Amino acid sequence: MESTTAPVKPQFSPAAQAEIARLFEHYPAERRKSALLPILHIAQAEFGGWVSPEVQDLVAETIGILPIEVYEVSSFYTMFNLKPVGQHVLEICRTGPCMLRGSDELTAQLERLTGAKVGETSPDGLFTLKEVECLAACGTAPIVQVREKYYEQLDTPEAVDAMLAELRNLVHRPLLPWEQTGLAHSQQ
Repeated sequence: MESTTAPVKPQFSPAAQAEIARLFEHYPAERRKSALLPILHIAQAEFGGWVSPEVQDLVAETIGILPIEVYEVSSFYTMFNLKPVGQHVLEICRTGPCMLRGSDELTAQLERLTGAKVGETSPDGLFTLKEVECLAACGTAPIVQVREKYYEQLDTPEAVDAMLAELRNLVHRPLLPWEQTGLAHSQQ
């Protein structure tokens, strides 16, 4: 028997809507498309760390552009995840300097310790491994980026174990920038 309920269309939270409105203030009305990248970041944060086709459609509707314009951008940049990801996306730098400093060994160690291959999520849902191009920290290679944080000099098993332990012990997800309300006012 077929379900008679329509799928729920994704919607931005009021906080995200306010942040999007704030972003639009930076652009003339005819240039709203310029806010596409930051709005995709908001969407990815709002909807579980990835942008499904339905979420991309919501972004297009919000900006007033065609869905294909969003799909082109989200599929081009590796910072946007097009399929579900784990709680922590470990972006492993794979460029020359990191490779010279052991990023191949780091990748193999992370695959072994998490149980996920590059491009996959660990069985416990905690970690997704992703190889990326230059993270611009050649002097402290090999490096992994998780959200806005760099884990540098991951050239020993102890350093890798410490990073994974820190991530496993995170109880709450980090606050999103538009969720940090009242900080300036509360210190007065």
